[in-house]
Amino acid sequence: MTPEDKSDMVQCPVPIQGSEEGYRNPTELKMSQIVLPCHANHRGELSVGQLLKWMDSTACLSAERHAGCSCITASVDDIHFELTIGVGKVVNIIAKVNRAFTSSMEVGILVNCEDLYTDRQWKVCQAFATFVARRTEAGKVQLKQVIPRTQLEQMEYSLAAERRRMRLLHAEIITDLLSSSTAQPGECQEYQDAVPAEQTRVESVELVLPPHTNHQVSTFGGQIMAWMENVATISASRLCNAHPTLRSIDMFHFRGPSHIGDRLVLKSIVNNSFKHSMEVGVCAEAYQGREPLRHINSAFMTFEVLDSNWKPRTLPRIRPEPVDGKRRYQEAIARKKIRLDRKYIISCKQTEVPVSVPWDPSNQVRLYTLEENHMLRFKVEMHVGVAAEQTFQLLSDLRRRKEWDQHYKECEAIMQVNEEDTLYHVTTPSVSKVGKDNDFILLASRRKPCDSRDPYLIALRSVSLPTHPPTDGYTRGEVLCAGFTIREESGSLTKITYYNQATPGVLPYIATDIVGLSSSFYSSFSACSHFLEANKDVLTATSL
Repeated sequence: MTPEDKSDMVQCPVPIQGSEEGYRNPTELKMSQIVLPCHANHRGELSVGQLLKWMDSTACLSAERHAGCSCITASVDDIHFELTIGVGKVVNIIAKVNRAFTSSMEVGILVNCEDLYTDRQWKVCQAFATFVARRTEAGKVQLKQVIPRTQLEQMEYSLAAERRRMRLLHAEIITDLLSSSTAQPGECQEYQDAVPAEQTRVESVELVLPPHTNHQVSTFGGQIMAWMENVATISASRLCNAHPTLRSIDMFHFRGPSHIGDRLVLKSIVNNSFKHSMEVGVCAEAYQGREPLRHINSAFMTFEVLDSNWKPRTLPRIRPEPVDGKRRYQEAIARKKIRLDRKYIISCKQTEVPVSVPWDPSNQVRLYTLEENHMLRFKVEMHVGVAAEQTFQLLSDLRRRKEWDQHYKECEAIMQVNEEDTLYHVTTPSVSKVGKDNDFILLASRRKPCDSRDPYLIALRSVSLPTHPPTDGYTRGEVLCAGFTIREESGSLTKITYYNQATPGVLPYIATDIVGLSSSFYSSFSACSHFLEANKDVLTATSL
């Protein structure tokens, strides 16, 4: 779909932060660039390499505004390019620091495209980059903390800690996913008329000159990414004999710096091709003089080839090289599965059948996800052999939830508002080993059915309470909307559905649950089922 086809769906940019009248995040920076022919490719579209340079520059300046010193790019999370940008359009980039840690910080980056003639704007991509503050003469930098001021800033602040945890475990998680039996792709398939992978191999060298470096005389991270994108595009073109479009870049880390005078050796090859997409692996290595090569960066990029109607074309298959080529071929299949589970799963709309991936055919726990209006909705379903009213009484008392939910550490009833509504103070373990525990002020509302066809309802959401302000001992979290519906299907069989609403940004942190490579969701709701079965005959209080 072209930007012109889709732009009438979005009339304003997606906000990167919440807003309050008269308030602007002090770390927020904006860059606006008009796309000129010198920035474009053969189709008159902005080169992704150029866009990556602009994104990196904007994010770096935001990080340095917060740190008060020079910063370097450490890593960039997965980037999915939803649309392309044509010549004459305006690119608006917004970057701000979501959270600071000891010497590193997460910078959120939002890219929108603007049509000056129609005053329409649409989202192109969103990214999260990690920047590290460089040491000063006084020694290691200790960054000041970010104080969230709006609800969306608080959400990004909380998610930043989880994103950081996932980055630190990224290599280990990928290894586990690739070695898992559910991700094993099997043997390489032989295809007639397949293109030898060797034919797509590209090697190029770049000399790092002053224009390629930043004010710290280090090579721009965005410049390195642009060079990598260039050789990857050539590899992809050799497979399909056409001009490909870059759709996504997997999370990657900068393993070392590069400076003026470095020779950057860039190597790329098509690892595997699928019906409408291909994965290209690319790496950057640096050297000066006779020194050995230093590994700077590696990345995996996914390309498509669009026809005259902007629809993906069918691609030739690849014939992998022996040994390493076969390994890359198989790993590309596993990474494709992971990408689909992390991105495509939340793309289904109300008119489509929700995606459900049970962890095991024998269990009764199912997870669904649905993305709508920039919100991600989780739905977990299971059946229990407990009467609906008893299930309702047991689940509506949050003080007992810690008996089955490992995420509930303590739960104290603060106030009984009325027969149906209660305020609770809940504490949950930290997502990291060194971080503070989280706490929540939750309003729990419970509703009995008005009609025999209606379910029992339990709804939870965060509220602010003057008597219980945030404290230094906990990181205050927020629940946008969560709860249970409990429906009687027979006298002793009850269907429980759990709902939770968040932003799509949380999907990467539950991806292993969705694909069946983790059992944390299953473990929690299996424990819930055992809890209900064990207490199905226990008398419960009528009030909370």
